[in-house]
Amino acid sequence: MIDDKTNTELEAAAFRRLVEHLRERADVQNIDLMNLAGFCRNCLSNWYQEAAKNRGIEVSRDESRQHIYGMPYEEWKARHQSEAGPEQQAAFRASHKH
Repeated sequence: MIDDKTNTELEAAAFRRLVEHLRERADVQNIDLMNLAGFCRNCLSNWYQEAAKNRGIEVSRDESRQHIYGMPYEEWKARHQSEAGPEQQAAFRASHKH
Protein backbone atom coordinates (compact mmCIF):
# COMPACT_ATOMS: atom_id res chain seq x y z
CA MET A 1 0.00 0.00 0.00
CA ILE A 2 1.18 3.50 -0.80
CA ASP A 3 1.48 5.91 2.12
CA ASP A 4 -0.17 9.37 2.01
CA LYS A 5 3.07 11.30 1.45
CA THR A 6 4.13 9.09 -1.46
CA ASN A 7 0.62 9.23 -2.90
CA THR A 8 0.68 13.04 -2.80
CA GLU A 9 4.08 13.05 -4.49
CA LEU A 10 2.80 10.73 -7.23
CA GLU A 11 -0.29 12.86 -7.75
CA ALA A 12 1.87 15.98 -7.97
CA ALA A 13 4.14 14.29 -10.51
CA ALA A 14 1.13 13.26 -12.61
CA PHE A 15 -0.22 16.82 -12.46
CA ARG A 16 3.14 18.25 -13.55
CA ARG A 17 3.21 15.78 -16.45
CA LEU A 18 -0.31 16.77 -17.49
CA VAL A 19 0.66 20.46 -17.46
CA GLU A 20 3.82 19.69 -19.46
CA HIS A 21 1.78 17.69 -21.97
CA LEU A 22 -0.71 20.53 -22.41
CA ARG A 23 2.14 23.00 -22.93
CA GLU A 24 3.61 20.72 -25.60
CA ARG A 25 0.21 20.34 -27.28
CA ALA A 26 -0.55 24.02 -27.77
CA ASP A 27 -2.26 22.96 -31.01
CA VAL A 28 -5.12 21.56 -28.94
CA GLN A 29 -7.52 24.41 -28.32
CA ASN A 30 -9.15 24.98 -24.94
CA ILE A 31 -12.62 24.78 -26.48
CA ASP A 32 -11.78 21.32 -27.83
CA LEU A 33 -10.65 20.23 -24.37
CA MET A 34 -13.87 21.60 -22.90
CA ASN A 35 -15.99 19.86 -25.51
CA LEU A 36 -14.28 16.50 -25.09
CA ALA A 37 -13.24 16.42 -21.45
CA GLY A 38 -15.25 19.12 -19.71
CA PHE A 39 -12.17 21.01 -18.55
CA CYS A 40 -9.36 23.06 -20.08
CA ARG A 41 -6.16 24.85 -19.17
CA ASN A 42 -8.13 27.69 -17.62
CA CYS A 43 -9.96 25.20 -15.39
CA LEU A 44 -6.61 23.81 -14.23
CA SER A 45 -5.37 27.31 -13.45
CA ASN A 46 -8.57 28.03 -11.51
CA TRP A 47 -8.18 24.80 -9.54
CA TYR A 48 -4.54 25.70 -8.81
CA GLN A 49 -5.61 29.14 -7.57
CA GLU A 50 -8.39 27.61 -5.46
CA ALA A 51 -5.99 25.09 -3.91
CA ALA A 52 -3.61 27.90 -3.00
CA LYS A 53 -6.44 29.92 -1.46
CA ASN A 54 -7.52 26.90 0.59
CA ARG A 55 -4.02 26.86 2.08
CA GLY A 56 -4.06 30.59 2.82
CA ILE A 57 -1.81 31.46 -0.13
CA GLU A 58 -2.79 34.33 -2.39
CA VAL A 59 -2.19 33.53 -6.05
CA SER A 60 -3.62 35.88 -8.64
CA ARG A 61 -5.51 34.71 -11.69
CA ASP A 62 -2.62 35.85 -13.89
CA GLU A 63 -0.09 33.98 -11.72
CA SER A 64 -2.10 30.77 -11.77
CA ARG A 65 -2.56 30.95 -15.53
CA GLN A 66 1.14 31.60 -16.08
CA HIS A 67 1.88 28.54 -13.94
CA ILE A 68 -0.29 26.36 -16.18
CA TYR A 69 0.47 27.95 -19.56
CA GLY A 70 4.19 28.43 -18.93
CA MET A 71 3.93 32.07 -20.06
CA PRO A 72 1.54 34.97 -19.58
CA TYR A 73 -1.94 33.98 -20.74
CA GLU A 74 -2.23 36.88 -23.21
CA GLU A 75 1.03 35.79 -24.83
CA TRP A 76 -0.18 32.18 -25.09
CA LYS A 77 -3.45 33.33 -26.65
CA ALA A 78 -1.62 35.46 -29.21
CA ARG A 79 0.69 32.58 -30.13
CA HIS A 80 -1.66 29.60 -30.04
CA GLN A 81 -5.36 30.36 -29.71
CA SER A 82 -7.48 30.48 -32.81
CA GLU A 83 -11.06 31.67 -33.15
CA ALA A 84 -13.54 28.94 -32.29
CA GLY A 85 -15.42 27.77 -35.35
CA PRO A 86 -19.20 27.37 -35.55
CA GLU A 87 -19.01 23.60 -34.96
CA GLN A 88 -16.81 24.05 -31.88
CA GLN A 89 -19.14 26.72 -30.50
CA ALA A 90 -22.23 24.56 -31.13
CA ALA A 91 -20.59 21.57 -29.45
CA PHE A 92 -19.67 23.76 -26.48
CA ARG A 93 -23.22 25.06 -26.13
CA ALA A 94 -24.63 21.52 -26.41
CA SER A 95 -22.30 20.10 -23.78
CA HIS A 96 -22.65 23.02 -21.34
CA LYS A 97 -26.39 23.62 -21.19
CA HIS A 98 -26.39 23.77 -17.40
